[in-house]
Amino acid sequence: MESGKQFTALIDNSTLSRVERMRLLPMRRRTNRSRGEHLAGKGGTSTEFNDYRDYSAGDDMRYVDWNIFSRLNRPYVKLYRHEEEMHVVVLVDASASMRFGDKFEKAKQLAACFSVMGLMNLEKVSVFACQHAGQTPQILPPCTGRTSMRRIFQFLENLPPGGDFPVDEAVEAVLKQHRGRGICVILSDFLTFGAMERPMNQLFSAGLEVFGIQLLCGLELNPELTGDLRFVDSETGSTLDVSSVGDLIGYYHQYLDGWRDHLAALCRQRSGRFLCLDSGLPLETMMFDVLKRKGWVQ
Repeated sequence: MESGKQFTALIDNSTLSRVERMRLLPMRRRTNRSRGEHLAGKGGTSTEFNDYRDYSAGDDMRYVDWNIFSRLNRPYVKLYRHEEEMHVVVLVDASASMRFGDKFEKAKQLAACFSVMGLMNLEKVSVFACQHAGQTPQILPPCTGRTSMRRIFQFLENLPPGGDFPVDEAVEAVLKQHRGRGICVILSDFLTFGAMERPMNQLFSAGLEVFGIQLLCGLELNPELTGDLRFVDSETGSTLDVSSVGDLIGYYHQYLDGWRDHLAALCRQRSGRFLCLDSGLPLETMMFDVLKRKGWVQ
């Protein structure tokens, strides 16, 4: 990284340097057979010793411990840890509702941070952006290593918001394109009329641990509205006329809290995580305070 020159418009250099030293903390080891940095629950061929077992006909003689054989006159084979690769899938909700407030910009910043953590820890990272329903999501194919950072930044920087792709359908569309176990980071406002049970089940069945982050702006978290208003759906264009909107604020908060609790329960029941964040929070607060304190990263 060149001193004094901004590496990406999404994250300033000092924040990026700190993110590069961080690591994702999944609750479970969901790895693939490809060689990587994560210790699997079975034996393998890394340099880290794990255990011994009795020699069986056909075992590789290179792994026989001859020191033990000389003492006990019985052959034992050394077992080593197997290090496997985890796939980090980042799904960015690029539908029109994300344009409200600064939700979309914060989603791209968080997507960049999660991608960098994956790349710097030798994981495979792929990024999906879902905009228009019925169309294939925009895809940045799986990549690895520090040299892929610029590709990911350019993909996210050039990503425009707009469309009507519900997040529940977006998850299903992504799974049609993706193969591999690991983590799926979903960055969305989760404002959908669809049910989330099916996509969450599909992610779990695909071997992906869900990191669900709901981004809502200040006006969505604490609306201050009075009088008679007309609401326009940013994705469908449908309208709703409401009289004395101030009287409905209580029902709105009740529904929002219930929906947030429902999403958290769906993730938790499938060994995943969920968090609702105010998109107005600084990126540094999200990454180095909230997510670190919650144990999502270290």
